[in-house]
Amino acid sequence: MLSEPHSRGGRHRPRPVASWREHHGWSAAASLRRLMSRPVGTLLTVAVMAIALALPLTFYLLLGNVQKMGEAMGQNQTISVFLQPGQSAASAHLMAKQLRERPEVSAVAVKTPEQGMDELAKMQGFSGALHTLDSNPLPYVLEVQPKADASADSVDRLVSDMHGLSGVDQVQDAGTWRQRLEALLGVGQRAVLILAALLALAVLLVVGNTVRVDIASRSEEIGVLMLVGASRAFVRRPYLYAGIWYGLFSGVLAAGFAVLVELALADPVARLGQVYAGKLHIDVLPLWLLGAVPVAAAVLGWLGARLVSAWQLRKAA
Repeated sequence: MLSEPHSRGGRHRPRPVASWREHHGWSAAASLRRLMSRPVGTLLTVAVMAIALALPLTFYLLLGNVQKMGEAMGQNQTISVFLQPGQSAASAHLMAKQLRERPEVSAVAVKTPEQGMDELAKMQGFSGALHTLDSNPLPYVLEVQPKADASADSVDRLVSDMHGLSGVDQVQDAGTWRQRLEALLGVGQRAVLILAALLALAVLLVVGNTVRVDIASRSEEIGVLMLVGASRAFVRRPYLYAGIWYGLFSGVLAAGFAVLVELALADPVARLGQVYAGKLHIDVLPLWLLGAVPVAAAVLGWLGARLVSAWQLRKAA
């Protein structure tokens, strides 16, 4: 095995390792220069890939904000438990204590008949009629707040159990609406995963086709290299780096597109949040996800270039 000349420390390393590293560095630089030599074609390819990568990011962002909107609009609505008329305050507070001990319950508030009467008195058209009543006909009401992470099934079991409690007259719950929203969010999450997989495949095909055209245009040069003994790995290395560059640039651009979508949504969501007393805030994409997109895109670019270049060089051999 040939070796490099002795280093200052008296050590040497095998020349094949140094040549391998030098060729990797040359391949990365040469492929980048080749991409920069045709800026329009490179920009168009990168833009198409970036749009394909930005679409699942955008849908993921919108899905997260729909979920936040559902919570602000009452996904976790308070469940009202109306006790039978004549139930005492002690019974109401005892039932509230029992409900607070359930794992799916976040809080329970007891509304007295007097508080209910005061709320009715503030409503237009009721104040005059209330003066004609000899006694307060309203019952105690328990306002049960499920936990934010409680599933629809656990809340349904809670409502069913409260229906069966002694002294309960009626349970008012928007469970059907909550189930529908949760089901729609589940469909949306699955759709985002399918869309991401399809668009990842599109990125593979775009890179693969670009590398295929590049290899076809340099078939004579590749043939000469292989005739003088160059290995397939040596020949395809610049094309693999080209795929990496395509993926990396498109991933950075896709992350930029996603940030622009966040900025475009910020103002209308802020106005919508004012309508819901500040309960609604835009959910932004996490930094780790924005940082992972260029890395994942570079891997996709390398994979597309690897598959196509191996197939093309096998044909040329």
